[in-house]
Amino acid sequence: MGPGGLAVLLAVLSGLRPAASAAAASEERPASPAVATPCWRVEQFVVAQECTRCSGFEMKTIPACGPTGFIEKINCASSHRDEYKSCRSAALEAQRFWRFVGSALGVAAAAAALVMLRQRVLDRRALEKVRKQIESI
Repeated sequence: MGPGGLAVLLAVLSGLRPAASAAAASEERPASPAVATPCWRVEQFVVAQECTRCSGFEMKTIPACGPTGFIEKINCASSHRDEYKSCRSAALEAQRFWRFVGSALGVAAAAAALVMLRQRVLDRRALEKVRKQIESI
């Protein structure tokens, strides 16, 4: 397995999503055609409240909390409507990044230890083989 395969394996094991699928997951699609398009998709908006973690009540009542567990309150410029938009927390992303780095270092340390142990076994076998050849002379 090459370095690229190992990175993919670590990303899967640590629960990270590739950037393309994460971006697609953060963008909500309406459940049915009858649902109106959110104003922030079609017009300019201003962030009224920065990205915050959803409370238990908000998780149940605001659909935008579902994808990431974080929302930001926005104000659309043309329609002057206040809406909620799903967002990604910088702190949570940093935590996931360091978790990935830690798991990558752990796997690297385990692989290095296994290589050293295997090298010792092979060195002992080679030494034993040389010793037997010398004894047979």
